[in-house]
Amino acid sequence: MGIGVYSVHLLYVAFIAAIIVFMLLRKDTTFISLAGIFVIALWTTHSFSASVSSLFHSFTYAAGELLPTIFIICFIVAMSGLLTKTGINEAMISPFAKLMKGPAVAYWVIGCLMFAISLFFWPSPGVALIGAVLLPAAIRAGLSPIAAAMAMNLFGHGFALSGDYVIQAAPKLTADAAGIPVSDVMQASIPLVLIMGLTTTITAFILIMRDRKKTKAPLSLDSSGSLDTSMYLPKKLRVILSVFIPLVFLADIICMIVYRLQGNDATALVGGTAIGILLIIHFIVYKERHLEKITEYFIGGFQFGFKVFGPVIPIAAFFYLGDAGFKSILNTSLPKGSAGIVNDLGLALSHSFPMSGEFAGIALAAVGAITGLDGSGFSGISLAGSMAKLFSAALHTDPAVLTALGQISAIWVGGGTLVPWALIPAAAICKVDPFELARKNFIPVAAGLVVTTIAAIIILP
Repeated sequence: MGIGVYSVHLLYVAFIAAIIVFMLLRKDTTFISLAGIFVIALWTTHSFSASVSSLFHSFTYAAGELLPTIFIICFIVAMSGLLTKTGINEAMISPFAKLMKGPAVAYWVIGCLMFAISLFFWPSPGVALIGAVLLPAAIRAGLSPIAAAMAMNLFGHGFALSGDYVIQAAPKLTADAAGIPVSDVMQASIPLVLIMGLTTTITAFILIMRDRKKTKAPLSLDSSGSLDTSMYLPKKLRVILSVFIPLVFLADIICMIVYRLQGNDATALVGGTAIGILLIIHFIVYKERHLEKITEYFIGGFQFGFKVFGPVIPIAAFFYLGDAGFKSILNTSLPKGSAGIVNDLGLALSHSFPMSGEFAGIALAAVGAITGLDGSGFSGISLAGSMAKLFSAALHTDPAVLTALGQISAIWVGGGTLVPWALIPAAAICKVDPFELARKNFIPVAAGLVVTTIAAIIILP
């Protein structure tokens, strides 16, 4: 079983509960997150100075973990700003605007494309690609920014990533921990991934359409997309560049396939491409003044990126304490045998349920959800596999279904649909509040988890 639950674990749970309450009340979570870091540090180190220092260390650790995501958002925003000013965005989205006949079609087009891209390259580069090319067309079709962000999250970070059938990182981790072949987990996960994905995305669609009928508010990202600002380039050149830019991003996709670029490598390729496009368009537009203007676009991108991430870093810092960040932030370790606060809690929770198919299914879904709270989605799925192995041995059943359920739960919660700092890429690209996006995602994801858990219990042999 490993380590038991200690006082520091209970403190951590108490502050998680407080943060959730603050979120539900729509209160700022920065204070309670920092208070949690300080109190846990003081309780663990018994040193006031070390506890004060931990506040700074927590920020640097969280910022370091989030920096690649921050940077790609900054570069995409900087590039999009120049494309909008020159009217290239307008020319680029016009073909897609014709395809997206209304918000309903826009939701499913963005969602399906996000699903397809995420299967091959994972969601982060998919968000950047779709945000740069399709998002303005979806907004023009009447889909709200928050609805577009929901589509990106639910189809990419949830639906596609929870199965991970192409890259197979997730099923490999859970299968290894459960001691079964990867193919068994993938086969068992197919009906559960479909049930979870369809329940969640359809529920979200129904809620989006209901909210749209209630509000009838004008939908736009900002006012900078007006054609009035298209004064730097002639129409013919705008059209040429509007074809060139999607082709460059298509070349990125081909490179990802050929060189098998995944995760951070794929994200870096998209980010570097955005920088390159920004430089090329900038030189064409400003000509002899090119050395005077480029920094302004980078500054604008960084201002936007850090403005968006500012409220998120403190809460992310707190949740990083629950996993690998504990030692780095507090400069001390948990007692020997601990797998990290979050994993210890998941392990303890799994042993608090009686051994039956119903409770095993509920326990695996709960363990997956708890381990997903660190915002990774992947850090706790090995624990889910281990728990599935234990439960299946007690129940004399195949562990594949329980393993798949734990994997799905962990990735949907932590992979980028409910944890605010994990869903920042879509929130930033769509220029919406990540905490509001998490609240909007909650009902669809919760409904999906309930239905999928019931289905897993029924499917259990």
